[in-house]
Amino acid sequence: MTGTLLELAFYLAAPVWLLMILAPNGRPTARANGAGAIWAQVIARPGARPNSRLNVLAKAHSVAYPARSAADRSGAPAGGRRGLRGPGPDPGHAPPAGDERARGVDVAKARGPAVRSNDDPFGVPGIPRAVPEVTSVTTVRTIERAVMKIGIIGAGNIGGNLTRRLTALGHDVSVANSRGPHTLTALAEETGATPVPVEEAARGAQVVVVTIPLKAVPDLPKGFLDGAAEDVAVIDTGNYYPQQRDGRIAEIEDGLPESRWTERQIGHPVVKAFNGTYSDDILDKPQPKGAPGRVALPVSGDDEAAKKVVRDLIDELGFDTVDNGGQDESWRQQPGTPVYGHRGGVEEIRKALEAATPERTADWRA
Repeated sequence: MTGTLLELAFYLAAPVWLLMILAPNGRPTARANGAGAIWAQVIARPGARPNSRLNVLAKAHSVAYPARSAADRSGAPAGGRRGLRGPGPDPGHAPPAGDERARGVDVAKARGPAVRSNDDPFGVPGIPRAVPEVTSVTTVRTIERAVMKIGIIGAGNIGGNLTRRLTALGHDVSVANSRGPHTLTALAEETGATPVPVEEAARGAQVVVVTIPLKAVPDLPKGFLDGAAEDVAVIDTGNYYPQQRDGRIAEIEDGLPESRWTERQIGHPVVKAFNGTYSDDILDKPQPKGAPGRVALPVSGDDEAAKKVVRDLIDELGFDTVDNGGQDESWRQQPGTPVYGHRGGVEEIRKALEAATPERTADWRA
């Protein structure tokens, strides 16, 4: 009899526990505990949109969560944004018009006014941001991962979207730009990242992302990596755009790989990644490991330990990687090569890297 009463009490209390899991707005919540684990109760009601922090937990996907609509990003500062059709001349750009069909979006229904911003590159003319709602219940599961301290220098297209994704994964992110922390208030409020001066972005960081125009790299503060972790992995997302932005850099024109030039400017080895990635893909293309159609990114670097850290982080973000070798081979990732802007899987990316030739075409020379 006692056992029957206890079972009855348990089932009667179940709805109360469910309400405690859900936030006041009816959306799921995710918290990171002090031991570096994220406990995510992923419970989506039919027609409900997941919390933005769960939206990008690539390893937790039972279904691929949709990107946020323009309405979810209210408060972005006004401004202009070029809707370019390739990943340049700022590191990373919007996908070409028509890519919404590949995402399964009803174009006629979804198309609407774009939200444009210099700091928040979501809105692109002609690219709808409305997406289908989640209509199925996903699995409740526990997610555990190491929380890293990450510094991001540059808050443009790639830097801004990496800030969004990495904070949502539970990492401790500091973000900096050339205009100062006061210009990053909106991004900080949206993501929970800490806006800091460039001089402080790498302090204590295990990973530092340098995602600024190549011509600005020599202007980075001297010793900006001095306060970073001893084994810090530095990611270089940059590209050389001599005609569009950077002007002539003689060493690169003479054949020095772009990331090798960056290493010499900052005095530290780098891992080349994300330089040919469309910025919106960071938000829209993550897939669980092993999923069909998972996009692969090429990665180059001489420091194998640092490269592994970066590859693991990219996997956590929801992408496969292809090891392109050391920095002497990183020219295979540069603008104008077959892999630049490629959205293929591992085998397609590997073949594109092999097909590259070292000669720069006229479009990518000063």
